[in-house]
Amino acid sequence: MSKLDNQSIELALFALVALAMMVQAIVMFAAFIVLRRAAASTDEKIEQFRTSVTPLIDNARVLLTRLTPLIEETADDLSAIAHSLRVQSAEVESTTSVLVARARFHAIRLDGMLTHVLDTLDRTGNFVSDAVNKPMRQFSAILASVKAVVESLRSGVPRPSSRSNRADSDQDIFV
Repeated sequence: MSKLDNQSIELALFALVALAMMVQAIVMFAAFIVLRRAAASTDEKIEQFRTSVTPLIDNARVLLTRLTPLIEETADDLSAIAHSLRVQSAEVESTTSVLVARARFHAIRLDGMLTHVLDTLDRTGNFVSDAVNKPMRQFSAILASVKAVVESLRSGVPRPSSRSNRADSDQDIFV
């Protein structure tokens, strides 16, 4: 029985190992089927994604192909405009500097001319005033002397006063 027992145990173990291998094979087959379905589903989803994204990528590529020359042309135009503006601003600055220098020169020149004219007018006014006032004063003096002579002739000869009267009146003054 012991032999039988050993054989039956071995047979049972062998059956158990076979059963385990069979279960393992079924589980592996089931996993294979699940993975195959998952892969098919993933392939299907990737294909759907590819079919929806591919037109967008193609449209973007076509759009980029059409816009690239325009973008390059616009960049070139902007560069040319910037260069032109730099050149024109330098010319404006140069012209402005020349105009300011000329304006300063003419302002200084005009100031000198006006100063000379005003000084000349002042000297001329003083000369005319002296030329007119001096003869006028002399003429006024002559008129005053003529007037004094005429008045003295009109009023007659002044009367000499007596000396005694003059002395009395001088004494009153002298204190």
